Amino acid sequence: MLAIIETCGKQYKVSEGDIVYLELLGAQPGENVTFDRVLAVSGTDSGITIGTPYVSGASVSASVIANGKSKKITVFRYKPKKNQKRKLGHRQPYTKVKIEKITV
Repeated sequence: MLAIIETCGKQYKVSEGDIVYLELLGAQPGENVTFDRVLAVSGTDSGITIGTPYVSGASVSASVIANGKSKKITVFRYKPKKNQKRKLGHRQPYTKVKIEKITV
């Protein structure tokens, strides 16, 4: 079974057993999270179900594995011929979840 969910302003294609890195949710490791904003579900008896905008009664349950930060990226800005430079680093926080069950 396959589903497309919307969380944190982004859309993710998930199936049961997948491990997905999402934006930071604020849930602690070991907690269960339910996503009820399901845009589409595939693999049911009727084939594909597309919501308008969401599929009614569909939800995806997941368990939080860990919270962390991704690798550091370097942001370097400069203006040529002005001797103006700025170097910054950024680490995006994430939540690692495992998709447990997709219900329709």
